Amino acid sequence: MGVVTPPKQDRSRATRQKLLQSAVACLAERGWSGSTVAVVAEHAGVSRGATQHHFPTREDLFTAAVEYVAEERSEALRALRPEGRAQAVAALVDLYTGPLFRAALHLWVAASNEPQLGERVTELEARVGRETHRIAVRLLGADESRPGVRETVQGLLDMARGLGLANLLTDDAARRDRVVAEWADIVDRVLD
Repeated sequence: MGVVTPPKQDRSRATRQKLLQSAVACLAERGWSGSTVAVVAEHAGVSRGATQHHFPTREDLFTAAVEYVAEERSEALRALRPEGRAQAVAALVDLYTGPLFRAALHLWVAASNEPQLGERVTELEARVGRETHRIAVRLLGADESRPGVRETVQGLLDMARGLGLANLLTDDAARRDRVVAEWADIVDRVLD
C-alpha cells in the first residue's frame, strides 16, 4: 500500500496553524523588530512563499496569530469550571502571565508606532477585551446589574494585566500569589 497523504485542505490548515503558533513564539521571544515573516517561516519549517500565501502581510500574520492564541485561551477559560471564586481569579490572572500576553504586549508597542498596525490591533484588543470580560463575569458568577460589580470585574482584569507586566522582567510569582489571594477576597466581598 502507498503512503496516504492528508487532503490538501487539511495540510493547508495544519500549515496555517504552525505559522500562527510560530508567530506567537517568535513575537514573545524576539519582539516585533526581531519577528519578520522570514523568521516565522523558518521557525515553522515553512517556505516564505507558503507563509505569504496564507498571510500576505506581516500585519496579517501577527494580528491573526495573537487572535488565534487569544481564542484558544478563551476556549480554555470557557471550559473551566472553577471550584470557587479564588480559583476563577487565579485562572484569569494566569491569562496575563504567559507567552500570549508577552506576544500581545510586543504587538501593542509596535502598534503604537505603526498606524497601519495600530488600527487592527485596537480593534482586535477591543474584541478580545469584551470576550475576556464576559468570560470573567461567568467564571465569577457576577451579577453586573448590581452597582460596582462591573467595575470590580474590570478592576480585576486591569490588575491581572499589571501583574502580567510585572512578571515580564522578573519572576513575580510569590508576590502575585499574595495579590491574587487578596483580590479573591475582595471579589467575594463585592459579589456576595
